[in-house]
Amino acid sequence: MDTRNSAPLASYIDLLLDAVCAVDREGRFVFVSAACERILGYTPQELVGRPMIELVHPGDRQRTLEAAREIMGGDPKLNFENRYLHKDGRVVHILWSARWSEVDQLRIAVARDITERKHAESRQAALYAISEAAHAAADLLALFKRVHLIIGEWLPALNFSVALYDEQCAQLNFAYHVDDRERQPELPGTVTGRLCNEVIRSGQPILLTPGCSQLPPGFCDLVAQPGAPCWLGVPLNSQNGTIGALIVKSARDDERYTEQDKELLQYVCAQISVAIERQQMHARLQRMAQYDQLTQVPNRELLRERFKAALANARVTSGRMALLYIDLDRFKQVNDTYGHGIGDMLLQAVASRLQGCVRDSDTVARIGGDEFVVLLHSIQALEDAYGVQEKIHHALSLPLRLDGHCLSIGPSIGVACFPDHGTEDVALFRHADEAMYSAKRHNHKAFGI
Repeated sequence: MDTRNSAPLASYIDLLLDAVCAVDREGRFVFVSAACERILGYTPQELVGRPMIELVHPGDRQRTLEAAREIMGGDPKLNFENRYLHKDGRVVHILWSARWSEVDQLRIAVARDITERKHAESRQAALYAISEAAHAAADLLALFKRVHLIIGEWLPALNFSVALYDEQCAQLNFAYHVDDRERQPELPGTVTGRLCNEVIRSGQPILLTPGCSQLPPGFCDLVAQPGAPCWLGVPLNSQNGTIGALIVKSARDDERYTEQDKELLQYVCAQISVAIERQQMHARLQRMAQYDQLTQVPNRELLRERFKAALANARVTSGRMALLYIDLDRFKQVNDTYGHGIGDMLLQAVASRLQGCVRDSDTVARIGGDEFVVLLHSIQALEDAYGVQEKIHHALSLPLRLDGHCLSIGPSIGVACFPDHGTEDVALFRHADEAMYSAKRHNHKAFGI
């Protein structure tokens, strides 16, 4: 080829997708190819004469200057990565190679925009981290905080909410909420609450961004105002339907969510939904293992756990605690006369009355059949336990109206107090049990049974 008729070398360099630049010893641009404008947003005229370091992200400036000194010292750099600031404020990831030209007294560099690759890697790492966090989550609040932190690394998500829908009471509960403007999203009329309700109602993701052609009724005004943020809501879908919603809101109007962001957030929500279902299943199983399914009071196992804790505390503090063993008189007659359905209703009513006789800090437990135990975790004197015994006796002796029937029963109650009647769990349970049977024998004689 006859080079005398060839175009200048710079015109060929401008055809390259990668940027080529030359920087003098003082660190100022003396030449940049046309690709720099595509990558950084500045024209060659805007860059020539400008210090290179001004365009570098503040967090990478120190190590970039160190690399420049090494290059000028004769040590070429290959595949060096750092971040630059685009003219519009965006962060651009650059991979470049450079060497020092002693003859020209210039650093010659070729730079490639790897922003998309870095974002893809970051998002993949974030999704993997979220998947791991969801699988290992022992606490939902900790999971939501972790997910918020991870999502915030690749998506404008300063404002972040997770709302769970309670189908039984038709109520929206915000399990996690961070917002710089709406501090109480559960209040009527809040945008966050409205968007959550719409996402849960439709079961579909909703993207609210200026210029969006399809917006749900009632939300168009949100993105029509100058400086309005973007909103992105994604449902938390389970096998049983939509159980909640995840909402993110950008902080500024120049932060826009995209369809790709929506797809990624849908994947995140799928992971969170699995974790929520697993936690809810665990809670249900744990409750089934610790609570009586008919009366919804603690069962024998949970009673023993709480009894051991109360006993240990009484020993440490030199205090007192008490155990009341309760058996229902004439319960068999109710079952035989009116059937097990009425008998079950009676047991539920008894549990409710017992709970009304003690403090919230005490325990009412059903240990089987018509037998209940009341654990008074802390009392001042033995008389306090006998006072509760009288209160329970009075409450359970009052007539019960169940399904049109007026029923009368009475309790046999045995009391055991630490340390008056024993210092070990076995001894205390035995004393309360024996005292209860003694009361039952007395009641049988009184009623001629």
